[in-house]
Amino acid sequence: MLPVFMLVLVLAELTPEPRYLEDDSAEERVVGGQVARPNSWPWQISLQFKSGSNFYHTCGGSLIRRGWVMTAAHCVDRSRTWRVVLGDHNINTQEGREQYMSVSRVHIHPNWNSNNVAGGWDIALLRLSSDASINSYVQLAALPPTGQILPHNNPCYISGWGHTQTGGQLSAQLKQASLPIVDYKTCTSYGWWGSTVKNSMVCAGGGRDSGCHSEVRLVNGKWVVHGVTSFVSSSGCNANKKPTVFTRVSSYISWMNSVSITR
Repeated sequence: MLPVFMLVLVLAELTPEPRYLEDDSAEERVVGGQVARPNSWPWQISLQFKSGSNFYHTCGGSLIRRGWVMTAAHCVDRSRTWRVVLGDHNINTQEGREQYMSVSRVHIHPNWNSNNVAGGWDIALLRLSSDASINSYVQLAALPPTGQILPHNNPCYISGWGHTQTGGQLSAQLKQASLPIVDYKTCTSYGWWGSTVKNSMVCAGGGRDSGCHSEVRLVNGKWVVHGVTSFVSSSGCNANKKPTVFTRVSSYISWMNSVSITR
């Protein structure tokens, strides 16, 4: 692994290169944790791409309006035929609760640069071809207020499909894991992520459990989606002092509002 060179080499450290999380390169995963109760995260979606005559899961996402899904920019910055599956639990089985929606338009944040893993702006909105039907299995995610920052060790959960450990088996069932917040001061300190992490990101985990799609927090009896998984360490997705790094949703509320009013 090559070192990260800086103009000033005082206290320069060897930081493992960040790596995106997505299933079609066997990277998206919930390490540790447990299988979620079916449809207990009803805003969770499976983002899928078409290859041949079949669709394949690649990333997670959150239904934030009946016709809009929030996901990571790195998941959709290639030209593909996409669809979103809502109300799913086992992505290998049709259980009768799913809603299948094609994607009519992809809105990637204009500052996103796919050649810069840690540059930030890793967020996108997907306009669905039709509005979701809200029911017991499919509901809208709540978003945080603009600029909200969670304190150190604040309990959160992640949820998603994927590998259950580095190089391990694939879980077809939706999983969840508890991840504590690692505050910005700690996450950007020497020996942790350092300057790789920006203040528009949020870190969580770095221990036994690690990250997949969404990071949620319970506030006044209501779950709030605070993060979209962006990258992990190339040393492993649960590497010590290299917590999962999420796009901090509260940094992008105004941008999402501006996009969502264009139909």
